[in-house]
Amino acid sequence: MVQQRIVVKIGSSSLTGPQGGLNHEAVQFFAAEIAALQQAGYSVLLVTSGAVAAGFREIGYSMRPRLLHEKQAAASVGQALLMRDYQEAFGKHGIVSAQILLTRSDFNHRKRAANASMTIEELLKQGVIPIINENDTVSVDELKFGDNDTLSALVANLAKASNLLILTDMDGLYTADPRKDPSAVRYEQIEEITDEIYAMAGGAGSAVGTGGMRSKVDAAKIATRGGVPVFVGQVREIGDLLNAAHGTGKGTYFTTHTSSLPMKKQWLGFLSIPLGTLIVDQGAEKALLHQGRSLLPVGIRQVEGQFHIGDVVEVQNLQKEILGRGIVNYDHDQLQQIAGLPSTDIAAKLGIEDIQHLEAIHRDEWITL
Repeated sequence: MVQQRIVVKIGSSSLTGPQGGLNHEAVQFFAAEIAALQQAGYSVLLVTSGAVAAGFREIGYSMRPRLLHEKQAAASVGQALLMRDYQEAFGKHGIVSAQILLTRSDFNHRKRAANASMTIEELLKQGVIPIINENDTVSVDELKFGDNDTLSALVANLAKASNLLILTDMDGLYTADPRKDPSAVRYEQIEEITDEIYAMAGGAGSAVGTGGMRSKVDAAKIATRGGVPVFVGQVREIGDLLNAAHGTGKGTYFTTHTSSLPMKKQWLGFLSIPLGTLIVDQGAEKALLHQGRSLLPVGIRQVEGQFHIGDVVEVQNLQKEILGRGIVNYDHDQLQQIAGLPSTDIAAKLGIEDIQHLEAIHRDEWITL
């Protein structure tokens, strides 16, 4: 019997006290819950936050730092404390745990992502629980994951998990904030993440963590698009995590009707960083979204950014709404010259007799977002 693979994500607010510092009892509790998952036959990966929150008081800061270099310093102290607690807690259940620190660039680079995947596969094969965190000591703000919610979704897709369980202090997504509105109703199951669902998600929930319900909805969108169902909710009592895995947890379930995307499409849609933007007309928008066709230069109205052949670009419609991403077949200066031109005029405009690809983006190198 093949073990089902589950990614569990625990945020800072679940692991630390309100003033910062590790809550050792909380680490012990979650380790016991994960051990129960493993004993029930699941193969578990843990994505954890908490390094900055665990370390900032140890390093001498009176409150969670806001400057990047201060966060990095706090994380360098806190990550060691976090792993020490996890290793001791899992050790009590006879479980070996391993540390994997990742940055966004590890996912942007396809070979590095493949190497991370091979390491994870070997650890799981040996019965080791990979403990994955963002490498806060080297990450820069514009490339950070956002309280590891996005990281957990990317890991779930990378590891081809059967489920992603995102643990938070709220027991799911509500129609309004239940702490302020007693008439708020919880969503038990969400089959499609719409604008209305996003409107229900608020900002960051605590001073210790950095992610709110919106970032969890973002993560659910990435994971479900990759074919991984998602649970967002509470685990506070013994057995709650196993219940979450079994579909009876205290939270909201995001279902998926899509099969797992090929790794190339996952990388293109969720891991790559676009180096430019193409604004397209209504005809090109229809061809890309509804007709499964390639993007031709004739449909491009505006070219932004500095990119080269083989780079990833984002495509937007005339209202600046994101349509998707693709790998471009021209340099930015070439596209600026031929934007809006029919295919018959491209070779003459560029002075190139033998053009390998007339399409700006071929449909095989495209993903709709």
